[in-house]
Amino acid sequence: MSKLTRAEVEKVAALARLGLTSDEVEKLQGDLNLILEQWARLAEVDTSSVPASAQTIVQPMPLRDDTAHPSLSVDEALQNAPSRSGDFVRVQAILSEEADG
Repeated sequence: MSKLTRAEVEKVAALARLGLTSDEVEKLQGDLNLILEQWARLAEVDTSSVPASAQTIVQPMPLRDDTAHPSLSVDEALQNAPSRSGDFVRVQAILSEEADG
């Protein structure tokens, strides 16, 4: 297995927009190489008799409750709105045509 070079780690850091010091690049290089070594060791394990699984712990899957329940009326939902315009909350404009020019 080939190890990541310092240049490769610096390139990945630049792509991720990480501003790393020289010491941090060195530490990250060691950490990433350790992770890759562990993956290489796992790749050597015979898993042909292990069934594919999306998760390692069997858990019941919670399902969405598709039963309709009563909701708030428009008046109840907007009762605390500082200003209304019919069925909508009225807010102060933050953009104007003057701002474009």
